[in-house]
Amino acid sequence: MALFRQLDEQVEQLLSLFNKEDNWLILINADPDALASALALKRIMTRRVNAAAIAQINEIKRPDNLSMIRYCRIPTQKLIPNLAAQYDKFALVDSQPHHNPEFKPFEFSVVIDHHPISQDNPVQADFVDIRPKYGSVCTMMTEYLYNMKIRPAKLLATALMYGIRCDTKTFEREFIDADMSAFKYLSKFADSKLMNRISRSEFHLDWMRYFSRAFYNLRRIGHGLFAHCGNVDNPDILVIVADFFTRVHNVAWVVVSGTADDKLVCIFRGDGLRRDMGNMAQKIMNGLGSAGGHKQAARAEVNVSELDGVDPEIFMLKRLGHGRKSSIHRI
Repeated sequence: MALFRQLDEQVEQLLSLFNKEDNWLILINADPDALASALALKRIMTRRVNAAAIAQINEIKRPDNLSMIRYCRIPTQKLIPNLAAQYDKFALVDSQPHHNPEFKPFEFSVVIDHHPISQDNPVQADFVDIRPKYGSVCTMMTEYLYNMKIRPAKLLATALMYGIRCDTKTFEREFIDADMSAFKYLSKFADSKLMNRISRSEFHLDWMRYFSRAFYNLRRIGHGLFAHCGNVDNPDILVIVADFFTRVHNVAWVVVSGTADDKLVCIFRGDGLRRDMGNMAQKIMNGLGSAGGHKQAARAEVNVSELDGVDPEIFMLKRLGHGRKSSIHRI
């Protein structure tokens, strides 16, 4: 039995897009899965195109992401117009064009992702590979490397292995056999000590004040928890806080919100049993801003100006409580 699925047609189609005279820019919304997947695609492009680079649309401030970039030597840079103007071909990994307004100006030739497919936003590209059942795009990229007989070097293998670990939450979230196979395969080439060093770099000391705010504002809404952290320097802290609250006993879902750069950012986490977080995010935002994700994890963002003067915390309380005041109480 083969270790991974055969991708002969996909590999042939993907490689046919690469020409020696082309300059490719791989775009991402940076997180461990996106960073490692972009690094893998860049490796595949090596010696097949004139130039290949990685650019992220978001500011990277989470310590573990910064450590990953540093220790795995991932050459990503912030996307700016002058940078994009240097490239004539564009690829997108771990996202789809409709996921963020900053992707819309680009005509992508390659889109590789594992998020749910939106019937209202079909992806148009020369090469599209979207597999919602996969736990991470890193698994998909590992399959491509294996099918192309490219043995991942130590740093690439470490990055891919860490990406799988993060997006599956060490296999606590939804995953398939391919995710396990990729993780096991990569372990033969990765540096486990380096991966542990990256994973231990999770917090900035000054982030502790946001935990204090979250505890003070924590509310029980039905079977879930909601906390508003106010204005935050970096919305990544909302992810950290939300993941922390998922450990509370007998809580089906968690929503943590905050404002950053004139946007209301909401992080959704669930146990995967009673509610689909991606659907919940979309229903709560009801067409405002961008919202979506997986069954157990989702994210929503909306400009504060679109809230019609309503306080962001009150806005979320009304949307989450659906007017049932008796179901909302402070912890």
